[in-house]
Amino acid sequence: MIKLIDQISEITGRFAAWMFFAVGLFICYEVFMRHVFVAPTIWVDETARIMQIWAAYLAGAFALKHREMIVIDVAFRDPHTTARKSVETFSLLVIAIFCFVAVWYGFELWLKATLRGHTTDSYLGTPKWLTHASIWVGFGLLLLQTFAEIVKVWTIGIPEKDLMDGAH
Repeated sequence: MIKLIDQISEITGRFAAWMFFAVGLFICYEVFMRHVFVAPTIWVDETARIMQIWAAYLAGAFALKHREMIVIDVAFRDPHTTARKSVETFSLLVIAIFCFVAVWYGFELWLKATLRGHTTDSYLGTPKWLTHASIWVGFGLLLLQTFAEIVKVWTIGIPEKDLMDGAH
């Protein structure tokens, strides 16, 4: 199960990176169209925003899996001690609680927008469920990855490479 969660986080993280790349291309295209041909598009702004929102939320689980989130370990430097594993678990549980709340209310927001047919106030009139879904999906993935990391802390241990790379 842990391997499956890690694979999902890896896939969604890489997909998020490509989405950020696509957003950059879209914005370059818009700048070119607007300033060279004086013909701005109606789709780039909203499409880029939607993709940025999704990419940001999808990248969270990937960042946690690769231990790229901010870590401060002044008091608990040795990754092999029970104290360090306990502190690591506590911090992951705080993330999990936040994720659970975000998934709970995010799903509620998404469901309301979906059932009522809410759309954006733009030329495209994009359904709001499209952006609202990113909240509970992204935080749901982060929640799963958080539990996977807790299991890894107590079975595999905390990677020592974090200390060697100077990530702390």
